[in-house]
Amino acid sequence: MDFSIAAILTQDGITSGAIYALLALALVLVFSVTRVIFIPQGEFVAFGALTLAAMQTDKFPQSATLLVVLGVLAFAQQAWSQLRHAQGRRSAISTLSLDFAKFVLFPLAVYFVTRSYASASLPMAFQVLLTLLIVAPMGPLVYRLAFQPLAEATTLVLLIVSVGVHFALMGIGLVIFGAEGSRTTAFSDSRAEFGAVIISGQSMVIIGVSLALIIALYLYFDRTLAGKALRATAVNRIGARLVGIGTKQAGRLAFTLAALMGALCGVLIAPLTTVYYDSGFLIGLKGFVGAIIGGLASYPVAAAGALLVGLLESFSSFWASALKEVIVFTLIIPVLLWRSLTSKHVDEGEE
Repeated sequence: MDFSIAAILTQDGITSGAIYALLALALVLVFSVTRVIFIPQGEFVAFGALTLAAMQTDKFPQSATLLVVLGVLAFAQQAWSQLRHAQGRRSAISTLSLDFAKFVLFPLAVYFVTRSYASASLPMAFQVLLTLLIVAPMGPLVYRLAFQPLAEATTLVLLIVSVGVHFALMGIGLVIFGAEGSRTTAFSDSRAEFGAVIISGQSMVIIGVSLALIIALYLYFDRTLAGKALRATAVNRIGARLVGIGTKQAGRLAFTLAALMGALCGVLIAPLTTVYYDSGFLIGLKGFVGAIIGGLASYPVAAAGALLVGLLESFSSFWASALKEVIVFTLIIPVLLWRSLTSKHVDEGEE
């Protein structure tokens, strides 16, 4: 292997690692706030990529229909809960009016905007924004339907539910997008040459957007009240509840950010690889390896671990392409072994 090949592999590894880093951060965020190992994270990657691809082929993205269905189901669940526990009829009606606007009217508005404007003639920036507007709200709706009623359940129960949601969303993806794969138009066809190293414009877009989003997340968690509330919930759920921080609202916000980051990752990788309805699972799993390296707790270590996963995958594809997935996922074994030997075990009831 000469320097030029090593440089190309490093570039590919950093590009992939930037995507995995965003997914790892989303997984750490969701787990630290809600104790949910968010296996369906990859489905939002696939939904983001395939929604954008549908627009660019002049097809109506059926993910907008899915958003409306999820919203109606969430409102029905919320209405049933409100009517059972409401202290007064007036307060129940007031709350349900707000819930109707949030769960039903907003998805319907997104649906009609998509029906009216989604097409290949729409500028790329607006296609991306509309894709994020369709996919990101699915995060809190999935949380409301599947996880919020089980917020006090054990981590094992939440993991089982997460697996079920993963298979449900993957099946829905097959129905609404079909079995054919799709690829989108590149954001940039430019190239930058640094000696013998050529960096594609798409790679620069991915790395730049990933860095910008990581910096934005840091500022959000460090400088804003909502971000500090999320951090407080992640550190101590009971303590956060005692000082007036709504853990349910924190959970919905965490799932919103996770869905947004997943959809954005799908938009970024769609020009580089053909994405199928089930492609997100493998991509999300590699982000999960990075999150495990960070102990599902440390954002910087998770991001660094995801970058390591990207580099390992890139160089493995050169030396042993048939075994690259095995090599990447084998990385999790020594990490888990090391953490099991160095971490103090805490029983479920003592958390």
